[in-house]
Amino acid sequence: MSQPWPTLKNDRLLKAIKGEPTDCVPVWVMRQAGRYLPEFREIKQHHTFFDLCRTPELAAEVTLMPIRRFQLDAAIIFSDILVLPQALGMHVDMQPEVGPVFSEPLICPADVKKLNAAVDISTELKYVHDSITLTRHKLEGKVPLIGFAGAPWTLMSYMIEGKGSKTFSKPRKWLYLHPYESVNLLGMLTDKIIDHLYMQAKAGAQVLQVFESHMGYLTPRLFSDFELPFLLKIARTVKEKLKADGLEPVPMVIFGLHGWYSVEELGKDPGAYDVLGIDWTFDPKKARALVHPDITLQGNLDPCALYSEIDEVDSLVELMVKDFGTKKYIANLGHGIYPDTKPECMNTFVNAVHKYSTILNKK
Repeated sequence: MSQPWPTLKNDRLLKAIKGEPTDCVPVWVMRQAGRYLPEFREIKQHHTFFDLCRTPELAAEVTLMPIRRFQLDAAIIFSDILVLPQALGMHVDMQPEVGPVFSEPLICPADVKKLNAAVDISTELKYVHDSITLTRHKLEGKVPLIGFAGAPWTLMSYMIEGKGSKTFSKPRKWLYLHPYESVNLLGMLTDKIIDHLYMQAKAGAQVLQVFESHMGYLTPRLFSDFELPFLLKIARTVKEKLKADGLEPVPMVIFGLHGWYSVEELGKDPGAYDVLGIDWTFDPKKARALVHPDITLQGNLDPCALYSEIDEVDSLVELMVKDFGTKKYIANLGHGIYPDTKPECMNTFVNAVHKYSTILNKK
């Protein structure tokens, strides 16, 4: 018989998603368990990136690092969106100063047949699900645990381009030249993402985030044709599967980098995503006006703002909290924290969110 979950002591994040009152705005940061922390750089000297991802004890340890250091309101499991292409049989290396590199990217639609589309995600990515269960217990109820996956277009674009790119022209070319095959590939990826997120929720994740990191490479029409239907299917199907199991649906978050054109479309149906993350290029007041009132906003300080002097970081956070307001809001950066950020600036960011939102709540 499995152990019961520890009692949750800090539920600000979950309350904010539901629209319930909180003493202050909850805050967490994308990539908060990573290279900007000295303790992460130390453990990274002894293990490869994907070894950390594949070893539950190490993934749990890295996940807990920022929780020990900062007064954060959520932990996010240490993993990577590219574990899913790996599960499909693709080889990916994380190269220093380069990022992810695929040894054999998809060159033409015929290459899709090389993928193991029949893979059992519950088996192949069991190490991620085990990491979540272990971490949930090791957190001892301090904060909720977030699980995540990459969105279909982001995964497809990496799998075709083979690495990071300024244009991602190769996968965009597929959408124009091979629309039928692209839809099939995106559909297969969607099904695997659903399985992965569903298993993460069953393993103990209390919130699930979908990262559409390459949304900014799509035109609004391409987004509507090739991405939006799959994003909505992911959120709705994961919730349906959990409900069918007699489990509470887990709140779902969607974050699209440079996806300003998608805010209204993604934010109009609270039955899909409960939280809409926005990057630093979009005005919070405009976002609030566009989205359904039942949807919580998340974001959106420019990650580069953390290069500022401490007092300036404090002031910028105050302005951000005022723009978003303290209701149905989760503070975050507008993208992942950069590796050369000073931990003391991160600390200022987190503390300033709590400080100014507490003050605003009392007014």
